[in-house]
Order: sequence, then C-alpha cells, then structure tokens
Amino acid sequence: MRVLLAEDDPVTLESLTACLEGEGYEVAAAPDGLRAIELFGERKPDLVCLDIMMPGADGFEVCRRIRSQDAAVPLLFLSAKSEEIDVVVGLELGADDFVRKPFGTREFLARVRAALRRSVATAGVGREGEVFEMGALRVYPRELRAERDGGSIDLSPREVKILILLHERRGEAVHRDALLDRCWGIDYYPESRTLDQHVAKLRKRIERDPAAPEIIETVRGVGYRFRG
Repeated sequence: MRVLLAEDDPVTLESLTACLEGEGYEVAAAPDGLRAIELFGERKPDLVCLDIMMPGADGFEVCRRIRSQDAAVPLLFLSAKSEEIDVVVGLELGADDFVRKPFGTREFLARVRAALRRSVATAGVGREGEVFEMGALRVYPRELRAERDGGSIDLSPREVKILILLHERRGEAVHRDALLDRCWGIDYYPESRTLDQHVAKLRKRIERDPAAPEIIETVRGVGYRFRG
C-alpha cells in the first residue's frame, strides 16, 4: 500500500519513512506542502499523513487541495498543535484522525492501520483483496488483519505478502529467495536474517504454539511452507 508522508522536519521525515517502509508500505516523502500536493497527483496514495506547520502550503491547505480531488482517501494530521480549534478545523476539512506529537512508532502504525481498515470497510474489498484461510486463520488482505479463535490480529503489508505467497504455493517449500524477492523486492540482500525475524514475529501472533507452528513451517536449508 502507498503512503504519502509530508513533514518539514528532515529527521522526523526520515524516521517515519523508515518506520513505514520497514512494515512494507511504499512511501512518497514530501518535505513541504507544495511537494505533497504534487506527489498526491503523481502517486495516488492509499493514505496521506500530513504535518500541519509546513512551508509552501500548510497541512490544512494541502488537505483542502487533496479533498477537492479525492473525498475518500484516508488522511491523518501529525502535529504538535494540540489546541481544540486546530483539531476541529482539521476534522472539518476532512481529516480522518489527528495524531499529536510526540508519538511513538507503535501508536503511529496503529493509527495508520486503523485508518486503512476504515477505508476498506467503506469502499469494499476488491478481487485482489479476497479473503483466504490458512487452517484456523482467516486472512483479510485489504484490511491488513486476520482472525483466529474469535480474535482479530493486525498485520503489516509485508506480513500479508508473506502469507499470500505461502497460501498461493501451499504444500510447496517456498525458497527464502522467492520470499525475499516477492515480499521485499528483487534487490534485497538474500543472506539477511530479516526474513527469519519477520516470520518469528508473525508466528507469535498467528500460531497457537509458535514453537510448533502449523501455519508457517520451517523447511531447513530451503525456506518455509504452508501445508494447506
């Protein structure tokens, strides 16, 4: 999923970009409001995150311009401005949420996922986001979540890609390189342990017993498998 991120502080812009990309989002980063407006037209993002105080055009003006083109794309304001009037103005302009600085990366990612889920619920799920099952786990790709035993589990875009590939090739041992190419990109360094770390983290949330996984099995010397 594509995210437009507009923030004039370069350190914050870099850290939030890395945070989103680490979860598998494609990020278009803008250092000011005018560039954000340009990127919105070029990239057609699934979500917009705007700082309020930016040069060129502030977040409120960017929001107005975006809403004149697209009334549905989810939009979050990220700002140190916490006065009630600022929140009211932002929401009345069409923002979906208002995240006050300082905030942690876990809160930020949770707000992003929640906004995307609300957007999907409103728009409906297309063919490319068809729900599928892996044993007792039901995966909702477009909603970035899964369900198991009556509970809902948040997923990142990259985690969804891993599950989709294993489900598509159920019964097969999927090589590590294939997973890295599909879920990270063909230029990703294949010897990295990042894949194993992601799988370990995912197992803790989707497996009944992560030590004896039923959904994502390890195939030694090859990669991973979903028996189906």
